[in-house]
Amino acid sequence: MATLVKRFIEGYHDVMDNKSDPRVKDWFLMSSPFYTLGICLTYVFIVKVLGPKLMENRKPFELKNVLIAYNLFQVIFSTWLFYESCVAGWMSHYSFKCQPVDYSDNPLALRMVRGCWWYYFSKFTEFFDTFFFVLRKKFDHVSTLHVIHHGIMPMSVWFGVKFTPGGHSTFFGFLNTFVHIIMYGYYFLAALGPQYQKYLWWKKYLTALQMVQFVLVMVHAFQLLFIDCDYPKAFVWWIGMHAVMFYFLFSNFYKQTYHKRDKRGKVKVEDDANGNVKNGKTNIGICFTSQTALYDDSTSNVKPMTNGYTTSDTDKLRNRAYLDKSTKTSS
Repeated sequence: MATLVKRFIEGYHDVMDNKSDPRVKDWFLMSSPFYTLGICLTYVFIVKVLGPKLMENRKPFELKNVLIAYNLFQVIFSTWLFYESCVAGWMSHYSFKCQPVDYSDNPLALRMVRGCWWYYFSKFTEFFDTFFFVLRKKFDHVSTLHVIHHGIMPMSVWFGVKFTPGGHSTFFGFLNTFVHIIMYGYYFLAALGPQYQKYLWWKKYLTALQMVQFVLVMVHAFQLLFIDCDYPKAFVWWIGMHAVMFYFLFSNFYKQTYHKRDKRGKVKVEDDANGNVKNGKTNIGICFTSQTALYDDSTSNVKPMTNGYTTSDTDKLRNRAYLDKSTKTSS
């Protein structure tokens, strides 16, 4: 047993010291994968356990200005990363069919290496997407898809920077930064306020764009399985299978979010048009006396009425809810 452990440790150090790119050996967080792994696990613990617990009895934070600044920063950061990937390779001398890694000290090769490291670092800045959801108590946004996507990416990109900072697999970052320009641009407009909602009708197409991104990455990566190219096959599978996993996760999200919503909307429109209630279900109506949110004050006293509820006379907010118990069915 001791011999096996010793061989494993020796093999690990051999891979990390002799098989990796020496140009990044002394760069921040590049000496070992365990720093990145620790950060990713801490992120998951914060957003799934610690954060919700700390916010349990607190009001959501109002972060409008913070979100505007954050999303604008991400648009600028992603634009710069996309520009660097274009200049250092993908819009200059890189081949979309087969692009080996240039391990030399050529200025363009080093520029791509630096761009890869900054792309890796950008995956940590994206943790704030989730932190802001938690602070605003939008826990439904902290989905399995969201946490897996953000939690895995830094670890995935670390291996790319450590062993192949440049070449074929950087196509993923090239596409991803472009998509993020559009994505954070959308979030920036959304953060400006409800007056901009009329410009945000294209959210479902943003998810579709992300899915197209993963399909392109799959095709681009797996083509190397059928042609001769001086690029590590291990990273072909690494990048390709990540794209496959994220494609199905995003595809499932798209179906759950938009297909079901469209069906519900269609049923609701048909019911409203006929003025009917199916299966004798109760209609609930709310009569607002002002634009103030219903039950904005969680300490309001609520007293029952025959067919509904109203706040007490002494409360600042007085709204009524009525129950329509008609049992009409659609003809």
